[in-house]
This record gives sequence, structure tokens and C-alpha cells, in this order.
Amino acid sequence: MTERIHDPLLHRALLALTVNSLIALALSLFDEHGLWMNMVYSQCIGLSIWGLIEVALRWLVSDWDQQWRRLVLLVPLAVVIGYLLGTLLADTLLQHNSLGYLGEQPGKFWGLLLMSLGVGTSMAYFYLSRSQLVAQRQRTEQALRLAAESRLKLLETQLEPHMLFNTLANLRMLISIDPERAQAMLDHLIAYLRTTLSASRTTTHTLEQEFDRLRDYLALMEVRMGPRLQYTLDLPQNLRGLAVPALLLQPLVENSIKHGLEPKVEGGHITIRASLQGQQGQQGQYLCLEVADTGCGLKPANETADQSGFGLTQVRERLVTLYGAAGTLKLVAVPAGGASATVVFPMN
Repeated sequence: MTERIHDPLLHRALLALTVNSLIALALSLFDEHGLWMNMVYSQCIGLSIWGLIEVALRWLVSDWDQQWRRLVLLVPLAVVIGYLLGTLLADTLLQHNSLGYLGEQPGKFWGLLLMSLGVGTSMAYFYLSRSQLVAQRQRTEQALRLAAESRLKLLETQLEPHMLFNTLANLRMLISIDPERAQAMLDHLIAYLRTTLSASRTTTHTLEQEFDRLRDYLALMEVRMGPRLQYTLDLPQNLRGLAVPALLLQPLVENSIKHGLEPKVEGGHITIRASLQGQQGQQGQYLCLEVADTGCGLKPANETADQSGFGLTQVRERLVTLYGAAGTLKLVAVPAGGASATVVFPMN
């Protein structure tokens, strides 16, 4: 069933009053009666017709896509009944007998009735067109939202095995060269999976949970890399409860280790920090999440914003899906050596 959507009732009433007033002004230019009399009759007739059409549309047309043919009967019937009721009401208010036109001046009577029919039909069509347009826009927005949610879930399901496969590949390599460290790494992996796999099924979690997962992952990598890996997690207390996309920073940390620290003989340091951009309490406040390392840095050919690869692509696509153009990922070379990936997205 198509959802019925209208402008607010007050807006429709004001439109009806405006149209009725314009009709009264037009009649006064060609009619011997004064503006006041024409205004009273026009408002009584117009509001009666409008009220009957509103009632008919509300109670007898619940689905315009399927029941629009009912308007062919309901609108003319509402106009005729509303015209007669409005005329009787105006006659009562002004102590006049305008229905006498039916016998004395039938042409004028039928002319006013046909004009009322034309105006009533036009207004009903106007309401119908606007409501159908709004309904179609809402259906389109809903379809786009569902498509975006489906795409986001696909990206999330791609991320989880990607992280797991990378860890298992590192574990396989470590088994052959240092079984004891491999055992320790496996223990960390089991604990990591136990605490994170169930939580990773959610779309969002707190920033504190995001940092906790990164700490667990870095502990896994620390077993394999030893003192070559140093890390700092900087999360201000006032940001810990903020909701963020789950596992958003995981690919950036993996990317930093794989391309920045592992190729470097002495390894390096990773800093993960969170901060706010904009004044607190004002609209337009953004959350800034940075992953910076002191590794090998970026190759000259890759120092542009269009870098590819699963991790970066996955983060960018998630940001676009969730925030549109307001969510950005910027990857730059650090002058002192290393690289920095910064994610920015609105808090609202």
C-alpha cells in the first residue's frame, strides 16, 4: 500500500482561503454585488467544497495508486454538495436567497457551479500530484537507504575475513622460525576472536571499543614483530562514548604495519589518536581519527589521494556509504618519515 502524504492541514486551508478570496475579487469586477457579499459566498462555498474533498480523500481513498479512479466520482459529488451547502450557509449569514438564481437566472447559477467544479477539481489534482511526488521521493530515498545499508554490510563482511587471513598468514610464517612466539600469538588470536567476533556483527560501537580492538590487534602483531613494533593509543576521556562505525580503523592499522613498519629493518612506532574538529555544542562538529607511523613512508608514485588497495578502498567506501561527501580519508607522507592516514566524518 502506498503511504498517504499531504501538506500540513493548515497549509491546505490557507491555500483554499487564498483561492476563494481571488475568486471573490474576480467576481466583483463583473458582478453587481459588492465585494463583501461575494467574499462571504466564495468562502462559504469554497471551504465547504474543500472540507468535503478532504473528508472524502481521508476516509474513502486510502491508496491513491489503486483507488485514484474514485476521485472521478468523489470530486464532482463533493463540489455539487459543497456548492449547495456553502450557498445555504451564506444565505443564512447574509439573509439572502441566492438559490433563487436557479429559477430567475439559471445560466448564472450553472456558470458558478461549473466554475466551482473546475476549481475544486484543479485543487484536488494539485494535492494528488504533490502527494504522489512526495511519496515517490520517499520510496526512492528508502530504496537508496536500503541499498546503502546492504552495501555497508557487504563491506563489513569483507573486512572481517581479510583481517583474519592476514593474521593467519603471519602466524604461519612465524611457526617455522619461532614456534614459541607462534604459540603465544595463537593464544592472543584466540582471545582476540573470542572478544571481538560477536561485537563485529554490529554496525556501530563506541570509540572506546574501537580502540580496545585495535589494542588487541596490535598485541597480536607485537608478538610477531617484537620490539620492532611500538604503539600509542591516544583517546581523550570525553570521546570514549561516541558511536563510530565498527572496525573502521582496522584496515588503516594493518596497512600501516604491512607497508610502513614491516619493510623497515628497525620497525617503528604507530600512533592512533582521536580528536574533535569544530566548537563543542555547535552543528558541523567532526570527529577526526588519525593513524600515523614512522615507517617507510609513501612511495612518490603513491602520494596522491587516489591510492588503491583493499584496506584504503574499504574505508573510503564505508565513509561514502555512511556520510556521503562529508566523510573523508586523507593519506599523506610525514616529513620526518612515515605516513599518516586521517579519517574525518560528521558527528551528527
